[in-house]
Amino acid sequence: MSKDLPKLGYKGVESCELSFEQFRTPLTSLLGTEEGRGFGQMMKGLETGRIQVAARALGVARAAFEDALGYAQQRESFGKAIWRHQSIGNYLADMATKLEAARQLVLYAADRFDAGARCDMEAGMAKLFASEAAMEITLNAIRIHGGYGYSTEFDVERYFRDAPLMIVGEGTNEIQRNVIVQQLVARDIGFT
Repeated sequence: MSKDLPKLGYKGVESCELSFEQFRTPLTSLLGTEEGRGFGQMMKGLETGRIQVAARALGVARAAFEDALGYAQQRESFGKAIWRHQSIGNYLADMATKLEAARQLVLYAADRFDAGARCDMEAGMAKLFASEAAMEITLNAIRIHGGYGYSTEFDVERYFRDAPLMIVGEGTNEIQRNVIVQQLVARDIGFT
């Protein structure tokens, strides 16, 4: 029996369970053009999917950062904008740095994919870093907003609910780490 699946975040995208019992797939539904190559083609699709998830994580992180930066410029405490307080300024500096690093990883993976180069490791790195950065950046956006960050009055609480999906979607980040290390060894990559 199929059913809808309620989720923590990403409420605008429905998720549901599909159930197939005694269902035969016709030959016309073959994945790809050659029998026996569907798994490889599906795995190649994961590169695209992981880059796409990394880009979504980047978007959520950027929205959270921009909201936090704007709020920190407007909100005052002890007679000055809160971004001028060292702890808030440090959050913002770290958020911006991680955001830019994630952006560069996503662009690098996408460029390799567009060039037709193997990019499973690069896609995994982009997805891993961007999704973890999104989780941290959204949490810090809530911290910067204080109590308001936990209310639905500001969008940062929604970004925080949406961020975990990128950590588990298109292969968990633990799987990404496995892909990355396997490719480091297989490609005999040395960083010198």
